[in-house]
Amino acid sequence: MSEDHKYERGVSGRPPSHQTSLGLLEIITLVHVAALVIFGSWAFGGNTDWARTLLSWLASLGGLITLTALLNPRKDGSPLPFRWLWPLAAVNLLVLASAFNPSFREVMNGSESLFVQTASNPRWPSSARPLLSNLQLWFFDGVYLSCFNLALVVRQRRALRGLLMVLSLNAVALAIFGTVQKLVGATGLYFGLQKTPQGYFFSTFFYHNHWGAFIVLTTAACLGLIFHYVRRRDTRDFWHSPAATGLVALVLLAVSVPLSGSRSCSLLMLLLLGIGFSHWIFRLIKRRHAYNESIAVPLALGVVALAVAGAFAYDIGRPMIDRRFVQTQSEVATMRAAGTIGDRPRLYRDTWHMAQEKPWFGWGMASYPTVFFLFNSQHISPTQGLQTYYHDAHSDWLQSVAEHGYVGTALLALCGLVPLYYRRRALTQSPLTLYLLAGCGLLLLYAWIEFPFGNGSVITVFWVCFFCAVHYGRLESAADSFT
Repeated sequence: MSEDHKYERGVSGRPPSHQTSLGLLEIITLVHVAALVIFGSWAFGGNTDWARTLLSWLASLGGLITLTALLNPRKDGSPLPFRWLWPLAAVNLLVLASAFNPSFREVMNGSESLFVQTASNPRWPSSARPLLSNLQLWFFDGVYLSCFNLALVVRQRRALRGLLMVLSLNAVALAIFGTVQKLVGATGLYFGLQKTPQGYFFSTFFYHNHWGAFIVLTTAACLGLIFHYVRRRDTRDFWHSPAATGLVALVLLAVSVPLSGSRSCSLLMLLLLGIGFSHWIFRLIKRRHAYNESIAVPLALGVVALAVAGAFAYDIGRPMIDRRFVQTQSEVATMRAAGTIGDRPRLYRDTWHMAQEKPWFGWGMASYPTVFFLFNSQHISPTQGLQTYYHDAHSDWLQSVAEHGYVGTALLALCGLVPLYYRRRALTQSPLTLYLLAGCGLLLLYAWIEFPFGNGSVITVFWVCFFCAVHYGRLESAADSFT
């Protein structure tokens, strides 16, 4: 019997979602993952050096949980999904091997630290900054294993739903905090206590597009939970179910994205909410036809509610929306006058040239800020030779090829594709699974033109949503086969 069809059962013989209590390791796993998300999101999205270091230490507990699960096999003898981890092991081998082949060395110019390119073996994986590569690998391993433990340890659907509810409530709290902060005109994070490198910040996040990516993922989870509870209850019980609370949370989350000034993520939110609204209409038509009832009244009420929510969102975010609209018009006019479409195509072209210099293994994890100046063709002052500085490529996919090469990028992709393959038959079992995967898919598409994975909290929530999705579908299948 394949792994997809061996469903774990409790000692009572019932499917895991029907057990009445959580095991100790399950509780530890859930609390650990929730702590990662909550701490990271309130600690500037995990994007300061001290926050990233603390997150890495906290995430390291995930490895201990994985080891504990390995040393305590399930009583029913069902296989553990450790076969999913071979791409992660290969990524680690690649990054650790690159540390022994540095391509830059540090030199001191007075009190200033400079990095100068040196000869390295071109046929062997290399790293421009081995220490930074290892630190980034430490964080990635910890987060991935912590979220993988959800599929390894948790055996109840309600536990995963509870975790997603906690994450949604945390995002709502952050959205309310950010909205109040914006409305009072704060000039920095935590009402001005923490200055930001640029003006478009929101809540506890330095960069508005990182906030938008974080909320797109959380909104997908919220939509999945709403449709899960809608599916379980009839219309008369809707306002007494968690789905009604989910709608309120949905509005608060949706309002925060345009208020943050993120134009691209506002479009992603419109797309995601449009999918949810279309799904609701489809369910409404199907249900009303089954009872030979008209859809006119509930559909009209739904459209009115949507219009009211949209008007409320626009009224709250009008100053920022109007400012970003004027800025967009100005940018379009400038591009028309110059006959270009901005600096992004040149940035992407330069990053591609960087990638082609070391196509197979790249320049090393976390190497982009150090290496890119060699390929950067944009200048602030051409006469003085001053370059525009880029810490990120504004395309996570391109940056991954530049840092990891074709081999490393393929292995990183397999970290997600391998679990999807093993759980492929259960991915359509629940709307919760589908919405979580839709959120992850939207973020991967967004990563072609932005760098959402440059934020620690976005990385964490992405893998939480991903592993909840692939595991929840299997638990749902187990419950269906039992009944």
